[in-house]
Amino acid sequence: MTAPLGFVMLCHTALHRAAEVARFWAATGCPVVIHVDRRTGAAEYRRLVEDMADVDIVSFSRRYACEWGTWSLVAATQAAATQLLARHPDVRHVYLASGACLPLRPVEELIDYLDARPQTDFIESVTTADVTWTVGGLAEERFTLSFPFSWRKHRRLFDFYVGAQRRIGLRRTIPKGLVPHLGSQWWCLTRRTLSAILEDPDRAEHDAYFRRVWIPDESYFQTLARLYSTRIESRSLTLAKFDVQGKPHTFYDDHLQLLRRSDCFVARKAWPQANRLYRTFLAPPTPGGTRAEPNPGKIDRLFAKAVERRTRGRAGLYMQSRFPLQDHENGKTSAPYSVFHGFSDLFENFDIWLSKSVGSRVHGHLFAPGRAEFAGGETVFNGALSDCAALRDYNPRAFLTNLIWNTRGERQCFQFSPRDNQDCNWFMATDPNAQISVVSGSWAVPLSRANLNFSDIRREAARLQRIETEHLKILRTMYVKARVRIWTMAEFIENPMEPLQAILDEISPRSARPLTEAPKLVDLTGFGQFLQNLKNQGMMPTLMGDFAVTDEPQPPARDRGRPYLVR
Repeated sequence: MTAPLGFVMLCHTALHRAAEVARFWAATGCPVVIHVDRRTGAAEYRRLVEDMADVDIVSFSRRYACEWGTWSLVAATQAAATQLLARHPDVRHVYLASGACLPLRPVEELIDYLDARPQTDFIESVTTADVTWTVGGLAEERFTLSFPFSWRKHRRLFDFYVGAQRRIGLRRTIPKGLVPHLGSQWWCLTRRTLSAILEDPDRAEHDAYFRRVWIPDESYFQTLARLYSTRIESRSLTLAKFDVQGKPHTFYDDHLQLLRRSDCFVARKAWPQANRLYRTFLAPPTPGGTRAEPNPGKIDRLFAKAVERRTRGRAGLYMQSRFPLQDHENGKTSAPYSVFHGFSDLFENFDIWLSKSVGSRVHGHLFAPGRAEFAGGETVFNGALSDCAALRDYNPRAFLTNLIWNTRGERQCFQFSPRDNQDCNWFMATDPNAQISVVSGSWAVPLSRANLNFSDIRREAARLQRIETEHLKILRTMYVKARVRIWTMAEFIENPMEPLQAILDEISPRSARPLTEAPKLVDLTGFGQFLQNLKNQGMMPTLMGDFAVTDEPQPPARDRGRPYLVR
């Protein structure tokens, strides 16, 4: 006597695994009808038939050459299901599975589950308006256009024919009474519903229509079940997860605990070499097991993370196989960093002072014309980054993102000025991880002490001011996502402790403590007169703020160059 549950298996590869699963189901009296793809080698097929010859309730159906997205898969399912119903009149539910499916729970638990729901059809069946998982842009159109060509074998012809139908406005007529539905290929239908579909007087019309529907195995039974079923639960009892391209996830040995947590009856698809999975789940059942409701939602979070990792990657990591489009990156960089624009011109040994204050390494001018000034004067930094300016300038953005990625866990700080390579200005300004602090006009301090002809100094001052003005425009646009602070040189040196304290508090808020000593300010004697000389020569310095021609704001000579002390 057979069990009230029968299985239809669609197989094309790894037939030895399909044989193991068929024996597992047949051992409890469940009849199994196996369809083997006609494209599978004759020797392999013959070997499978001989292997299953000793199991009376396992049989083989007429073979079809099956191809993804075509009617052949439906035809193979129809033939196998018809044979199962005809040979086993006691079967009440028919479960459709693939040769790569793996039972996760004892068959007795599945039978008991279905016995408690004798009139329920388990088939995912939703209208096209509610579908969110279709990949390729064809949802409703798969029912209104014709698809005589294989998408995989004749892609160009497929696309051309679809485009031609759209251009001339060709639409197919859906058979009267049918409301197109979509869902998973893997279902479990009652005998009543399945036989009604297979014996429908209008089956010839239905079959003719669905022969030209795209991916009919995901719509034929899903649509027709709505005509005859008295109770549909729109879900599959088979655990099948798909990636962003619509391809099923493959389960390996290290997914063992994950599959156990799902409490599902069957999973698709298992890797043929996953010996541990097959050995574990096809073992004789242990008494006293819990009979929980199947709940694939328990592991949905993990699959969502896997999809996100595959599509977006890790924040700030750029890979050849997943190079992002501009403004579609998963984070421009992987960690926060600080950019100090103009500070090294205004303070002596600013990088040393900052390193002591924040407790980490501080770089010089990473984008300096001559070389990348890594902390400690290193020529090669984390990630085998060279200080060679030519290598850095080949792709400055990649240089910066690699530096941040390879130093994760350590805050990176570096100097910047209008003399440096400016190619990363927009990149840094639109990076939420960037903290950019600017003292505008401080580039003029080294020029005020340069031993050059004044005409050359004026020309260089005009160039640097033009570059810095463009940078400041970027930092003041509505697109900026970085944390930006801008001071003129005059307002900054009026009280440097307050802005420095704010900057350091943001870099290391947990270890924030009041500053007791500021970095040493450079000697600004005569700087006001220098600016006036530029004006007298026709160059108008505008970024420094107001400096008097006299040097009254400067500390007394005996204190000049000493650090400011908080009193």
